[in-house]
Amino acid sequence: MITAALIDLDGTLLDSIPDLAHAANAMRIDMGMTPLREAVIETFVGKGVENLIRRTLAGQLDDVESDPDQFAAARESFFRNYHLVNGDKSTVYDGVIDGLKAMRALGLKLAVVTNKPTEFTLPLLQRTGLAGFFDTVVCGDTCARKKPDPLPMLYACEQLGVAPAQAVAIGDSINDVQAGQAAGARVLVVPYGYNEGHDVRTLKVDGIVSSLIDAAQWIASQTEAQVSSPN
Repeated sequence: MITAALIDLDGTLLDSIPDLAHAANAMRIDMGMTPLREAVIETFVGKGVENLIRRTLAGQLDDVESDPDQFAAARESFFRNYHLVNGDKSTVYDGVIDGLKAMRALGLKLAVVTNKPTEFTLPLLQRTGLAGFFDTVVCGDTCARKKPDPLPMLYACEQLGVAPAQAVAIGDSINDVQAGQAAGARVLVVPYGYNEGHDVRTLKVDGIVSSLIDAAQWIASQTEAQVSSPN
């Protein structure tokens, strides 16, 4: 039976693109570059801040190597600018609060599993009023490796005291899918987040849910099926 939910942050719980794009474009301006459209920067989100910085510097999604000195200067600029706006224009997606309440009512243990660094994640959860829902928070610098590696998911399960088979990972991108499946959890995806230009509806997952309310209903239906099964 499902006893825990491991939930992604950016693109699943929160629309944080306005703040991320502001910091990314401020970084480009600091580096003598022209700003990019917000929709372009949105496609760069998904594998952690370092990749976002590299992609924003290059102005393209394909992974490229940056000059070490340029990257260091860009990273300092991005972090400084993002600290100034983190949470200013980020918004909680529709259905998130009610969905989290419904999951709590089901008795689930909840974790955030994100590639965002701790120094941005914890203030953002506090500022958006989500912090109190979660039993543990696993950030991009909590473990030695980030999603799509399964390590953050496995660590979250360990912190919650559940087996991966008892957990469901909920996210918006292939990174969440690969991490959850490799960890041995069931996987749900929402279609509204950031997916690096790949439609998550083409991925083989346990379910596609339009909101966290639907995710809670899916979990409840799985539990009911388990209880009613003669086996």
